[in-house]
Amino acid sequence: MSDRFRVSEASTLLPFLTTKLQGWARNKIKQRLQTGCVQVNGQPIKKHDQPLKAGDEIEVTASPKNPLSQTLTSRLEILFSDADLIAINKPAGLLSVASATETHQHALALLRNQLSRPGREVKLWPVHRLDRDTSGVLLFATSREMREAVNAHWDDAEKIYLAIVEGCPNPDRGTIDQPLRMDENEYFMHVGAHPEAKHARTRYQTERSQHGRSLLRVELETGRQHQIRAHLSWLGYPVIGDPRYGTAGPRLGLHALQLSCTHPGSGRRLSFETPAPADFFSLLG
Repeated sequence: MSDRFRVSEASTLLPFLTTKLQGWARNKIKQRLQTGCVQVNGQPIKKHDQPLKAGDEIEVTASPKNPLSQTLTSRLEILFSDADLIAINKPAGLLSVASATETHQHALALLRNQLSRPGREVKLWPVHRLDRDTSGVLLFATSREMREAVNAHWDDAEKIYLAIVEGCPNPDRGTIDQPLRMDENEYFMHVGAHPEAKHARTRYQTERSQHGRSLLRVELETGRQHQIRAHLSWLGYPVIGDPRYGTAGPRLGLHALQLSCTHPGSGRRLSFETPAPADFFSLLG
C-alpha cells in the first residue's frame, strides 16, 4: 500500500507532502521521511528541503523500499579478510559506526553479527570511517592493537575516491592545498587559513564530463573529515547530492574506490578495491 503523487510545480518535499497527505499529522510525515519511506523518482529521500520540479514522481510507503533495507537483512560484501584485518564494501546510506541516534544498524554492528557464531563473538575496531552516504572500501581491525598499528602508518596509506561533481573543472586536474577547520556547532568544514585549521591536501583529475557534470578520480594526501566534499566545493565544483557543501540529490556522488596500506604483521602491501554501484554513475545523467 502506497500513496503516489506527481509534482505539478516547483516545490520542496515536506511542504508538498503536507499539502498532499491531508489528515496526516506532521510528525507522521516526518517519521516516514526519516525512515526512508519516501521516494522521489524511485530514489529514497530523507531531506525535508529536497527540491522538487514539475513532473517528479513521489511515492510514500508504509515501510522502506530501497537497496539499503535489503542490505540490513543480508550480508555485507567482504573484500578481504585475515586474522587481523577485514575490508568490506559499505553501501551508501549506512553509517560506519554507531551514532547518538543509530546504535544498531551500522556497518560495525552488521559485520560483527555476520561474522560471530554461537559462543564466539567477533570483536571489531574501525581503522577509519566513511560518511553515511559515501559507498566503498571500509577497513576494520580485529583488535585494538592492530587498529593502532595500522593507524600509526596511516599517512602512508593510499586513498582513492571517485566523485561526481557539478561543472567541468578547468584545468581538468590539479591539487587543492588548503587547510580545513571543523565547526562542531554547525558540523561544517571551513576551508582556509585559521589558527585552528589543519593541513589538508587533495589531488584530482577529470575522468570524463557530460551533461554539465564530471567524474573525478580523487586522491587524498591527508584524511580530514569531509575533506573531499569541502575542498571540491571550495574549488567551485561541489559533489552532487551534498546538501551540506552543495545541493541535495538522490545520493551523494562519492565512492571510496581503493585503499592501499601496509599490513603491520606481515609487512605486505595490501590493496582493496570495489567498483562504484550503478546508482552512483546514474548521477552523471
